[in-house]
Amino acid sequence: MVAGVVGRPVAHSLSPILHNAWLAGAGIDGVYVPFTPDARGFRRLAEGLRGGAIRGLNVTLPFKPDALAVADHASEIARRAAAANLLVFDTDGRIYADNTDGVGLLRAFEVQAPQWDAGAGPVAVLGAGGAARGAVAALLLAGAPKVWVVNRTLKSAEALAAALGPKVVPLPLAHAAGAFRDASAVINATSAGLGGGPGLDVPLELTRRTAVVMDMVYKPLETPFLAQARALDRPTVDGLAMLIGQAEPSFEAFFGQPPPGEVDVRRLALEALGQ
Repeated sequence: MVAGVVGRPVAHSLSPILHNAWLAGAGIDGVYVPFTPDARGFRRLAEGLRGGAIRGLNVTLPFKPDALAVADHASEIARRAAAANLLVFDTDGRIYADNTDGVGLLRAFEVQAPQWDAGAGPVAVLGAGGAARGAVAALLLAGAPKVWVVNRTLKSAEALAAALGPKVVPLPLAHAAGAFRDASAVINATSAGLGGGPGLDVPLELTRRTAVVMDMVYKPLETPFLAQARALDRPTVDGLAMLIGQAEPSFEAFFGQPPPGEVDVRRLALEALGQ
């Protein structure tokens, strides 16, 4: 039984570590491998896998919109997010698309901030790209009463809001203060801080003490954004928890059973990150 992850680049992905550890723990005769087609090769790869030669693919940048486009049918959240990170290849030749990024985000909150309730108050999401769109779609489905999309380029935030409905309010980064004061959670869905780069210059000190601060970046595990939140004694959620959270339903979609709970994939991932 074969599944994998496709992206460009993909060598950095921790997904093979997670899935192969779960396969071994479950005693499944299977393997999870990386694929990296050229910039125009994703569709050829996906089309060539119709019929179930492999179980499916997780899809990362830059191919998530293409993954939705190549599918014959898709989940509601994938359609709302306008992107898919999971393709399942049916034996009848059809391709099913889903987006488990939002599920992963919500599961990460369940694990690391169990006191947080999506319906208890508005949420501020930083960024307006594909990761932000998936997050906003999941938060709305989970019952968030309002989601601010805070972005340097207001036009991009406005486009996201237009696509996802009246509960989504676009804001320029310069006007983030009002959103931060009322937010029950603040989520970084940008790549700021990735690889140890500079973090976002945002007024986290204006957030409530109970506001949960999350960063989708997991390399490094503690980004400047999370370090600032912890210095302010805010509860935090890291990107590795989201990565594991999105991988769990993917594993079940590929291999027909939940991943074995006794396998400590977070420890394995931290070892791979040198943490």
